[in-house]
Amino acid sequence: MSGKGPVTRCFFVRLLSIHARTFSYRVLEKAIEEPEPVDQDSREGVFENSLVIFITIEAEDTVDLIEEASAEILDISSKVKPASIVLYPYAHLSPQLALPNKAIEVLTALYDVLKQKAGIPVYKAPFGWYKSFKLECYGHPLSELSRTITKKTQPGKKILEKEFYIVTPSGEIYAPDKFDYAGYSELKILVDKEVYGKEFEGGENRVNYYCKKFGLEWESMSDHGHMRYSPYAAVMIEAVSRYSWQVARALGLPVFRIIGTNMFNLKEKPVYEHASLFGDRLYEIEVDGEKYVLRYAACHQQFAMLKDWVISYKDLPFGVFEVADSYRLEQRGELSLCFRLRKFYMPDLHILTRDFREAIEVSKIVQRQIHSEARKVGRKYVALYNITRDFFENYRDVLVEFIKNDGYPALVAVIPPGIYYWVLNVEYHIIDNLNRPREIATFQIDTGNSRRFGIAYVDEKGDRRYPIIIHTAIIGSIERYIYMVLDTAAYMERNGQVPALPTWLSPVQVRVIPVSKEYNEYAYNVAKRILDEGFRVDVDDRDITLGKKIREAGILWIPYIIVLGKREFETQTLNVRIRVTNKQVTLKLEEFIKMLRKECEEYPQVEPYFPMSLSKQPVFLS
Repeated sequence: MSGKGPVTRCFFVRLLSIHARTFSYRVLEKAIEEPEPVDQDSREGVFENSLVIFITIEAEDTVDLIEEASAEILDISSKVKPASIVLYPYAHLSPQLALPNKAIEVLTALYDVLKQKAGIPVYKAPFGWYKSFKLECYGHPLSELSRTITKKTQPGKKILEKEFYIVTPSGEIYAPDKFDYAGYSELKILVDKEVYGKEFEGGENRVNYYCKKFGLEWESMSDHGHMRYSPYAAVMIEAVSRYSWQVARALGLPVFRIIGTNMFNLKEKPVYEHASLFGDRLYEIEVDGEKYVLRYAACHQQFAMLKDWVISYKDLPFGVFEVADSYRLEQRGELSLCFRLRKFYMPDLHILTRDFREAIEVSKIVQRQIHSEARKVGRKYVALYNITRDFFENYRDVLVEFIKNDGYPALVAVIPPGIYYWVLNVEYHIIDNLNRPREIATFQIDTGNSRRFGIAYVDEKGDRRYPIIIHTAIIGSIERYIYMVLDTAAYMERNGQVPALPTWLSPVQVRVIPVSKEYNEYAYNVAKRILDEGFRVDVDDRDITLGKKIREAGILWIPYIIVLGKREFETQTLNVRIRVTNKQVTLKLEEFIKMLRKECEEYPQVEPYFPMSLSKQPVFLS
């Protein structure tokens, strides 16, 4: 597996030049799905005294090599004095072939340069076709030559010119250095990072400690940035995954859930173009000579599927959802548990709308849901609006309305149009326990991918139209949502509160502790009743002291600890220790179950991923 990253690379163009007395070719049939178009002139060719350049465009070839390649060809031409030059695409000089779109781009650029500089006619056989050819070589010392043109490059990071503004909910616009940040400290932190590139001081991130507590940890036998999930962590991942689907359906729109693959062939034009727009954080893998990109969100799969759907204007708007295993080749030094990963789970929702105006209205619904989910965790967002220049100039009222709905000033970054597939890309950040911006949720308005992938609907007049697509991760990636929850616990601990997880997300929601073996049967009867109601419960039946059992339950932040002894058995009650209040109460079993139901009623129930008895569990947490 390889990826595009900031490493030095060698680029190659391979040439075989033949000084031919006679050379002819004829196009026979397609060799690829989308070959170069041919006309009557290019379908066949006959040449005399021609320098025939058999050329292979390799996977790493770029237009940066055109000058070197053309100079080499012109040097040979000056020595053998041909009447013409023929560029002949030839796939057999290397096993590392470029994608068809890239090969055509390089060949065309080389052809254009040669036509300008050669001083003799230059021809090009069409790319992507099976062809027959006949050749008679002159046979002199320079009549057969091979060349490999190499260039070492250090890829630079694309620098995108941005203009930054602070826009308030009332519509006032300020340069970042002219805004008064009194009362807006979180916005100031975001501005310092995005506008001024400030590096924030490090420190101990309590989230890393919490992650390890629950078994959210790095996998040392995989690539960097890949995590593994213990039984407790797996429960958390599954719970958030199910919740993300519930959140998508709560928008009030028809939503379809799909499951797809994670790798897409870069020779497919829309896949290649979409990957090019994404940038330089791509995982790539080669199989049987074909190059594939590992998806960085659910876009590829959902779009590849939607192009085959028959869609009417009556169906819109609707959404398509998948919790997609996603891959991004983040820099090693930037990797962070549960936040910046190379492999993660993205609950990706794409909403198809009839037109731009409908996309804006639906985006407002998405925006409200994004803020609602943050409030449930006890957080608020500060927003970065990435927008195109034309959106800023033509839809400023819409921008201000979005920011008014946020209820807080936003940082706005204005970029030239036509660079990305979106015209609006909103990032919602929290400020974490180390005072760093951390992007969690997002939504985008996409005006380009429906046409790129061939996703269309039929309007009222029977005409074919391309929908506007909203991209959104309402709660962020699964891991980033967990990061936000754990970061909230870090703030609780800093403020002198007991750090805790929401009960619906806690791996073990209830632990039943019998004070001695004599009460194990009662403990199991209680636990089984709680389990039957859909809650995750275990029984600490180990032969250790009661104090140690209670301490270990506290270390795992178990929301409810039930201690059962003689009095509880005789009265058929429960002694319940509640973590968030640090109180003990006596309840009947049905009263306790009713309390659990009420606390978790808006969230999914996930079965335990471990046996009930602690005495039958190995130690799986570090």
